[in-house]
Amino acid sequence: MTIDFTLVRKAPARIELHGIPVSTDQLDDEADDRLDWAMLKGRGFEARVGQVQIVGHDDKALVAAVGVGAAGEVSPLVIRSAAAALVRAARRQKNIASSLLTALPDDTDAATVVRAAQAHAEGAVIGAYKYNDLKTDPAKNSVASVAVIGTGGAKVKDALLLGATIGAAVGMARDLVNEPGGSLTPVKMAGIASRMAKREKLKINVMDLAAIRKAKFGGLLGVNRGSTQQPRFVELTYQPKGRANGHLVLVGKGITFDAGGLSIKSGTGMMTMKCDMAGAAAVIAAMSAVPSLAPKAKVTAYVPMTDNMLGGDATRPGDVLTIRNGKTVEVLNTDAEGRLVLADALSLASETKPDAIIDLATLTGAAVAALGQQYAALMDTNDEFAQQVAAAAERSDEKLWRMPLPSEYRSQLDSSVADLKNIGTSYGGSLTAGLFLKEFVGEDIPWAHLDIAGPAWTDVDSGMRTKGGTGYGVRLLLELIAAFEPPASGD
Repeated sequence: MTIDFTLVRKAPARIELHGIPVSTDQLDDEADDRLDWAMLKGRGFEARVGQVQIVGHDDKALVAAVGVGAAGEVSPLVIRSAAAALVRAARRQKNIASSLLTALPDDTDAATVVRAAQAHAEGAVIGAYKYNDLKTDPAKNSVASVAVIGTGGAKVKDALLLGATIGAAVGMARDLVNEPGGSLTPVKMAGIASRMAKREKLKINVMDLAAIRKAKFGGLLGVNRGSTQQPRFVELTYQPKGRANGHLVLVGKGITFDAGGLSIKSGTGMMTMKCDMAGAAAVIAAMSAVPSLAPKAKVTAYVPMTDNMLGGDATRPGDVLTIRNGKTVEVLNTDAEGRLVLADALSLASETKPDAIIDLATLTGAAVAALGQQYAALMDTNDEFAQQVAAAAERSDEKLWRMPLPSEYRSQLDSSVADLKNIGTSYGGSLTAGLFLKEFVGEDIPWAHLDIAGPAWTDVDSGMRTKGGTGYGVRLLLELIAAFEPPASGD
C-alpha cells in the first residue's frame, strides 16, 4: 500500500485521528490538556514505547495517546516503533496526523531529527502492512496519508519520502516471502525483479537454464535436478554517478520452496518453507530502494533461484557436484541445499574482486536454536567489515549476534571422495555452514554471512513484526550501503 507523508507545522483541519506522544514523565505532570488523563490511567496506559490508547476527541478528530517511554530517551528507533503502532491502531481512519517528532528531546541535533523523520515514515508504512493478496474479504489498513507535525524544511521532507520508500521495500520483501511457493516460482520471482529493475533504472541480467549451464553453476543445477520448475540466476547492478566509492556485493539465497529433496523434511518442517527465499527477497527489495538512497558505492546483487524438490532425477545423497570455482562437493544431505546455490553465487561474486561481500540466507535451524527468532547469526572474515554490518544492524534495529568461524571445525567438512562435503557433525551446524561458504569466497575479500533463519519469519504480531515474512535484512542492508566504506582486506 502507499501512504503519502507531508510535513506540517500544525494538524490539518481534515484529519480523522491525531497521534500525540506521551512519555512516562508526562504521566506524572498531566500537562497536555488534549488528553483525558483519568481515562488513560484508568485503562492502564503506562506510556510504554508503542503503546497506543484512543482517548476521545479534540475539536477536530479522534485523539490517540502514543507511548514513547522516558522523555530523555526518545530516539529515531523509538519514533519508528511508535509510528508503526500508531498506524496500526488507526487502521480504520484514512487521514491522520502525528506529533511524534515533537517528542524528541529539545537538544536533538538536526541530523538526528532527519533520521527520526525517516524512521517515522518507515515505521508507519511497515506498521500498515498486511498480506491480503489471497483473502476474499481482507481486513485492510485504511491509512492513506500522514501529516507529520514538525520542522526542519527540505531535509526532513526528503527523509520522510526516503523512509516511505524503505518501508515499501520491506513490504516488497514480505510479499515475496508470504506468496506460496507453488505460485512464486523462480521464473516468476525473476520476472518481479526484472520489472522492479526497469522501474528503478537498475541494470539487470537474468540467466535462464541454458545460461546457468554455460556459467557452470553446479550447485544451483544440482539442487534444481529434482524440480519441474526451471532455475534462474539474477544479477542486479546499481552504478552511482561519477566515481564509485567502492564496490559492495549482496548475495541472497533464493530457494522458492524447500521440501528437502530426497532428504525430505517432515510435514511440519515444510509448513513455512516458502520462506526459504527470504534472503533473496531481502536483497531484491533492498536493491529497489538503492536508487532513492543514492549511495556513493557501486552495489551488485547476485540471486540464485530454484526450489528443492524430489523429482525422478533429484540429486542423491552421495552425489558429487562441481561448483563454479571448480571445487567439488559431496552431497550427503540434500536438505543442506542453500549453501550449494550460495557457493556458485559467492564464486561469481569473488571473480569481480569487490571491496566486500555480504550474503543473507535462511540457512540453518542451528542458528534458530542458538539465537531464537529475533537475532540473525553473523559470521565474517574481516573485523572492520563486520563492525560496519553490526553498526547497520543497530541503526536499523534488526538484531544480530556475531558468531565464530572456528578453523578447528573445518575438518568436519572433509570428504573422502571430493574436496569437501556439504554437512558437518550434529553440533555447531550454523558454524560449519559458514565454514563451507567461506570455501567459495576469494582470498582476502572481506565477507560477512548472515544466517537469518530465525528473524525472517514470525508466527506472532509484535511491534513492527507481522505474522509471516518479516522482511528482515532490508533496512540493515540499506543502512550498510548508505554508510559503506571499503574495509582493509584480509582477516
